Amino acid sequence: MKISVLTLFPHMFAGPMGESIIGRAVDNNLLELNIMNIRDYTKNKHKKVDDYPYGGGAGMVMQADPIFNALENIDTKNSRIIYMTPKGKVFNQDLAIELSKEEHIVFLCGHYEGVDQRVIDHWVTDEVSIGDYVLTGGELPAMVMIDSIARMIPGVLGQKVSYMDESIYSGLLEYPHYTRPSEYRDMPVPEVLLSGNHKRIEEWRMEKSLEITRKRRPDMYKKYKNL
Repeated sequence: MKISVLTLFPHMFAGPMGESIIGRAVDNNLLELNIMNIRDYTKNKHKKVDDYPYGGGAGMVMQADPIFNALENIDTKNSRIIYMTPKGKVFNQDLAIELSKEEHIVFLCGHYEGVDQRVIDHWVTDEVSIGDYVLTGGELPAMVMIDSIARMIPGVLGQKVSYMDESIYSGLLEYPHYTRPSEYRDMPVPEVLLSGNHKRIEEWRMEKSLEITRKRRPDMYKKYKNL
């Protein structure tokens, strides 16, 4: 898969996208990341990419021309072009799985009061939000989505079970985890996990997943029970 990111702050992606699972996916050629600085595509000698909104109002709006120029410099045929915005549909695991099957995804990271609407009307295939709160720009939401999508790409996690058992993917929140020592500061590991009885362990894990989901995410619990 190839992912292109259009941003005013390309250096924000260097650390998070170069470490851990995502970094290994890039190193192993399972994922190609192309981080593009929108300022490189402006014709303004001062690298200006924003201007005052027509009709007045607070803040500035990102201009159409630099973004059009950037998008015209990459192959966007059959690509999903995603604009990060609070007005978009809320990102979830189903969308992560859907997007992981695409060959090319382009993320457009807005700033200020957003981008000229003509960019959205002409280019954008999906407007997406990661939640009902306000952030400074689209970079952090784009990183969240890239991380979630990349995990679904075959070979990135190594074992299919690695993500199939995780919270949300399974439809339930995940059960508790323990590791050595078996007792720490008078807090023992549940005996069933030390039993070696895999059937009982799986039953315990399912019980705990159901219990935690019912208490913390009744909406998920109800959806799971109605499947």
